[in-house]
Amino acid sequence: MTALFPHFRPLQVEVAPSISINAIAGGEGPPLLLLHGHPQTHAIWHKVAPRLAERFTVVACDLRGYGDSGKPQGDADHANYSKRTMALDALAVMRVLGFERFRVLAHDRGARVAHRLALDHPQAVERMALLDIAPTLAMYEQTSEAFARAYWHWFFLIQPAPMPERLIEADPAAYVRDVMGKRSAGLAPFDPRALSEYQRCLALPGAAHGICEDYRAAAGIDLEHDRLDRKEGRKLEMPLLALWGEQGVVGRCFDPLKEWKLVADDVQGGALPCGHYIAEEAPELLLERVLPFFAG
Repeated sequence: MTALFPHFRPLQVEVAPSISINAIAGGEGPPLLLLHGHPQTHAIWHKVAPRLAERFTVVACDLRGYGDSGKPQGDADHANYSKRTMALDALAVMRVLGFERFRVLAHDRGARVAHRLALDHPQAVERMALLDIAPTLAMYEQTSEAFARAYWHWFFLIQPAPMPERLIEADPAAYVRDVMGKRSAGLAPFDPRALSEYQRCLALPGAAHGICEDYRAAAGIDLEHDRLDRKEGRKLEMPLLALWGEQGVVGRCFDPLKEWKLVADDVQGGALPCGHYIAEEAPELLLERVLPFFAG
């Protein structure tokens, strides 16, 4: 990881008793939080973090349940893996570093955490860029056969424990290869060191349970929180940049910009010529969009 992130320093921030969040930090300038997706770690940012660190103080975290962060046993209602709880983890990391207000760049599961972070703590998020997602509630409510077939893991991982955990733990390296390699670009975009890191981390004790709990929360308590937001008319107020891969599933099965405009007041964005893993498939194109946006 040192080779992937030169000049970044490692961090461990305790966010609850016996639960720490693993992170790295580097660079100078306004603070920028990076959050990754499934089944990955903060290593997804290795192609863009050095450039971002030329203008920002970059903090990249492993989500709870992922990477080298804590992996507690899930609660009965999965609340300790809700996006609300995971957002508090990220907020705690930034506050320990002295940042009360910051920008956010987040992908996939991390983008869902960022969405909740911005709703629950709008004073903390100055600007936010979300990669290759539509709002969780919209995606569940509009699930089609095409989406269910492509995002089969959404429905596999939420099955009651320990069935999905047991199957993942039988060959975690194969799970990473299958989930990531069967997307539009295959495994070609991934640096072997990053891919090895994803596989190492999924093999850690509790990792399979952590990712399952993330998805179980998304299909349960997270939807309750989202429905309450909709009922109360709560919307994102900070500038939001929504980007997605034109070769990915989200853009084919949903209208991301339309869906984000229903839950946010200030939205821009569009598709990039790549698949789901934007930061690793199209890092230069991503930087062309996010650098001016965050400088704004």
